[in-house]
Amino acid sequence: MAKKKASKQKKMNTRVDFTPMVDMMMLLITFFMLCTTLSKPQAMQLTMPSNDKNVQDEDKSATKASHTITIILAGNDKIYHIDGLPNYEDATCLKETTWGNNGIRKVLKEHVTEEGISPVAKIMVAKNELDKKKLSNSKMTDEQYQKALAEIKNGNLDNEKVPTLTIIIKPLDTASYKNMVDALDEMQICCIGKYVIDKINENDQKLLALKGVK
Repeated sequence: MAKKKASKQKKMNTRVDFTPMVDMMMLLITFFMLCTTLSKPQAMQLTMPSNDKNVQDEDKSATKASHTITIILAGNDKIYHIDGLPNYEDATCLKETTWGNNGIRKVLKEHVTEEGISPVAKIMVAKNELDKKKLSNSKMTDEQYQKALAEIKNGNLDNEKVPTLTIIIKPLDTASYKNMVDALDEMQICCIGKYVIDKINENDQKLLALKGVK
């Protein structure tokens, strides 16, 4: 009896055409490029001292004692503050505080001027109201928001004019770069419109030596 030949299964060559997928990927990439909002660069706003040569030096630094706070940044993340103008003969005017909401931020918010006003507290309340207004009003542009915020930082509130503080930031050589950035962040958080970065002078060094600050 003749043997039957084993039947061979016919194999089919499969081929996937990826050309339409490439076209689809190009369409998706183009779509996302056109519809995606590019991230805006983050920049820190600085208020620099006047460079007008017609202004006298004493006029540049003129400020009321009750409207002035000096912040000194030291090593080991230490931070000190002087309310009003420094008394270089009295080391107790230099007070140590901490970072954050219960530290230097609390000092700024609770500082009372000779008019009996806590300007930072009032200005921060006005800024919170402005932020709520911006969230509820989608038509408010960034330019309008920044203009309104500048008026608030200058003490021009809706129903009153409040005095503004002048903050003098003096970092020691032992202070870290992070401390300097944190101090500038506090200025933005507390809506401080006038602040300056200054060097430690000889009188400051004597006061720091009396306090034992390095």
